[in-house]
Amino acid sequence: MATLKNANESQTTNTTEEVRAQYNAGIRKRAALKRGEFFWRDHSEWLETKGYKLRPRYQPGWEPDIPSTELCTSFNQEFYSMVRSVIVDATRIKDGKRVLLKRISKTDYPYEVEITEALNAKPLASDPRNYSVHLEELLNPPDLPDVTIAVFPFLQQLVALRFDTVGEIIDFICQIFRGLQFMHRNHIAHRDILTNNIMMDGNELFPDGWNHRFPDLTPDGEKRAKAFTRTQKPPKYYFIDFGLSRQYDPAETNPLEPPIFGGDKTVPEFKTNKEPFEFNPFHTDIYYIGNMIREYIIEGTEIEFKGHCGMDFLKPLINDMVQDDPAERPAVDEVVARFEEICKKQSSWKLRSRPAPRRRENIFKAIPHQLGHWKRRIGYIVRRVDPIPSRQPSQQL
Repeated sequence: MATLKNANESQTTNTTEEVRAQYNAGIRKRAALKRGEFFWRDHSEWLETKGYKLRPRYQPGWEPDIPSTELCTSFNQEFYSMVRSVIVDATRIKDGKRVLLKRISKTDYPYEVEITEALNAKPLASDPRNYSVHLEELLNPPDLPDVTIAVFPFLQQLVALRFDTVGEIIDFICQIFRGLQFMHRNHIAHRDILTNNIMMDGNELFPDGWNHRFPDLTPDGEKRAKAFTRTQKPPKYYFIDFGLSRQYDPAETNPLEPPIFGGDKTVPEFKTNKEPFEFNPFHTDIYYIGNMIREYIIEGTEIEFKGHCGMDFLKPLINDMVQDDPAERPAVDEVVARFEEICKKQSSWKLRSRPAPRRRENIFKAIPHQLGHWKRRIGYIVRRVDPIPSRQPSQQL
């Protein structure tokens, strides 16, 4: 009888170890370098000679440290790659500043470097209306003449922080409308405007930093990152990713291009079969930015965005921007002018109000948010903090 019991215990132990081993093997497979990341591993030592240190994940010989039999219950930040393999975070050695490196193929995106440089050259670079991402440096790997590595600031994702007031939303829209106006006045069409291609300076918003993969967590991924509101620390927003962008001759008043699909697949004119199958990319930019505001700010989407209550006053303008007929959409100068008139009609009380999610909130999460919002709101009123963040000359927390 004892022999049978020992045999059963031995079999159970073996089975448990096998399950643990299979579980850990699955984690090891998911944590391993992906094919697209091999470029960064193979160039990490060269990048270090250029002054940029990659995380241990991208050092030669790195393997995920996962036990073979003991159950893996913790997830090291090195287990996670970036969302896109063409980008990677790094540390600038001379000052410890975090930066973002982007691999650009000149064959696949022949205009990206050119347009990024143009927006970062004088006199455009110093223009306060320029909301294009700052280019720190361009690097050219000696073994890959077709590749350029662009060095950018390590920016925070737009969706990493909820909006605390209607005024914060107004400030965001104001900045991106002016940024688009600046590009269009300089004959540049972005051609791929969506939430992923607009980012913000998070250095003051997130004073202790944020994780490369999970923007609401600390750099080590261990806990939620400390964050101020956008009223307390007003961020500047930036357009990024000019891979599909084009710059046109000023004399070309109605440039026409065949459709090129970016992240937003809903462009009405791209669904037509009418000839000639070419469209003005500036008209399409208006749709892109209008549809982004419609989905992210106003209505929400089925899965990704919840939308915000109390933003219906923007609908007349946004509805005009997303019309099916591209020729009927307002030009960016009209968009900016109409938006400014809309903003003037909003009371201070409205601008300080909380834009609650349009989709139902969890009541246990909503109550703390409401209480925190009202505490901040009363403080702003007492200190006369401007309800539109970027108009504030200084901040008093």
